[in-house]
Amino acid sequence: MSNRFDDNARADSTERYVPDARVSRAYHLEPMRGLDGLTTRTREIPRPGPHQVVVRVRAASIDRRDIMLMEGTYPVPAEPGVVPLASGSGEVVVLGDGVTRAAVGDRVTGTYFLGWIDGPQTQALSWQQYGANHDGWLAEYTVLDEDSVVHVPAHLTDAEAATLTCAGLVAWAGLTKPVPVGAGQTVLTVGSGVVGLFAVQHARMLGARVVSITSSAEKAERLRKLGADEVVDRTRTPDWEQAVLDLTDGMGADHVIDAVGPLTLPKSLAAAAYNAQVTLIGAFPAPAGRHPADPLGGKYLAIRRLAVGSRTDFEAMNRAIAEHHARPVIDQVFQFDRAADAFRHFTEGDPFGKVVITMP
Repeated sequence: MSNRFDDNARADSTERYVPDARVSRAYHLEPMRGLDGLTTRTREIPRPGPHQVVVRVRAASIDRRDIMLMEGTYPVPAEPGVVPLASGSGEVVVLGDGVTRAAVGDRVTGTYFLGWIDGPQTQALSWQQYGANHDGWLAEYTVLDEDSVVHVPAHLTDAEAATLTCAGLVAWAGLTKPVPVGAGQTVLTVGSGVVGLFAVQHARMLGARVVSITSSAEKAERLRKLGADEVVDRTRTPDWEQAVLDLTDGMGADHVIDAVGPLTLPKSLAAAAYNAQVTLIGAFPAPAGRHPADPLGGKYLAIRRLAVGSRTDFEAMNRAIAEHHARPVIDQVFQFDRAADAFRHFTEGDPFGKVVITMP
């Protein structure tokens, strides 16, 4: 199979003609410098090696880990000059030799980790990440390993498909692994960031009752429209763990998705049912202040921290999204040339939903 661009080529099974196919633009990151370390450069369109594909990027989205990589606070350090962002979507335009999992013209996204296909995660697998030490999606073209390719639900727009890789998948894994949420169970979501929003949508798809904790009346109303059965505004009800117990007749929530961090964990534990599953999502700074001597409160329950999910998890989530015609929540879309503004909005604008960057 050919893996070369040819200005005179016609689209066939391995290659699609790309206008101006010699150069493209990409953002590159120099960590520890904040937005000053984000620059755009012109480069040759990347070419695939064996079992790789070239994707013409249509959209990418920002996750909290991308800010941490920029600031140097993420557990996996950013490679100097890396193309940032792990979440994106686009169209396959060139196949490398031996590719069988994708075809030219396929609409795809990619996995967060390069090699985690299924089964338990290992430290070695967790270290290899797009947008950290392998080029990510904030570019006009990117290269994916064949095993990283994930086809997107057909009903989603490019911008919607670009939101799934990190926030969408980690919420799904939190609700389906190791034991999936059952119909009629109560799911508590703590926080109304993008992971919390996906958790509400996924829990509803799985048939659960959803109780959500948020920080304003406006967000509470939007969460109800998204599918939350009950919403507790923590600014009006500081003892929200007791409110959750009251809403569940003293029993507590069967599954807790805490996307805020260790500072809310004691309340999440207090709101959990006997034999509940509590999932703490994300990489967080060390919590400040004192904590109860026994934060478990005498309960037997499982506490996990998740690092996104495998490709198999991703594909299962996409099947559910397609079946239910669910749509991710997008706060605002920025053009490629305004990527820095997108990062500022993410950190300063209190977005409700994903911040997306679209390509020309």
